[in-house]
Amino acid sequence: MKQHLNTIIIALAVIIAGFLLANGYKNRSKTADAISVTGSGEENFTSDLIVWRGSFSKKNYDLKMAYSELNKDQQAIRKYLTSKGIKSDELIFEAVDIQKDFFYDYDQNGQLRNTVFNGYQLTQNLKVQSKNVDLVENVSREVTELIDAGVELNSFPPEYYYTKLAQLKVKMIESATKDARNRAEKIALNAGGSLGKLKTADMGVFQITGENSSEQFSWGGNFNTSSKKKTANITIRLKYEVN
Repeated sequence: MKQHLNTIIIALAVIIAGFLLANGYKNRSKTADAISVTGSGEENFTSDLIVWRGSFSKKNYDLKMAYSELNKDQQAIRKYLTSKGIKSDELIFEAVDIQKDFFYDYDQNGQLRNTVFNGYQLTQNLKVQSKNVDLVENVSREVTELIDAGVELNSFPPEYYYTKLAQLKVKMIESATKDARNRAEKIALNAGGSLGKLKTADMGVFQITGENSSEQFSWGGNFNTSSKKKTANITIRLKYEVN
């Protein structure tokens, strides 16, 4: 009786082991029957928002006089820009920065001998933010005309943005996903199979570069603000089961 029981136990162990091995092989094969593909989406677009910055300053030994002179320049700049078609609510004059300037006198050994007050330096920054991109772009190039009015405005290169970026990104994700699926279907077909269920989906880095530029992609994402015409790129990585 004991011998028969041992035989039964051994037989059951063999059956169970065989089932586990077969199941494991089946799952391993199922895991191996998968493909990963990367699809890309690309869109060219033109910026619809411009941000242009500048600064101007005045220096005087008398603080009130310096502020008065700076305020005159601000009024002249405001008048000039609005005469060019820029709206008043598109102009932002930031708070005045006040710095004391000093003249430092050193001896022949490089040791400081004396510090002399050299006046107050007042600086004010200007920002123009507008959807009238072409207008502001042209004005930023002609702003040297203010020199004739006795105003020296330091102009910085305009920055270009796009207010519909969220909608554009959704459209590009859809395009990249379709591209990836098409690639996967062709691979599966060429391998004599068919595409199964989607297992995973990962989105790559969103990149914005100047249109037709030689800018390099960045691992953390590139966001160009110096070009009015831009190109956006995105990648989608999909993993499918293969039947």
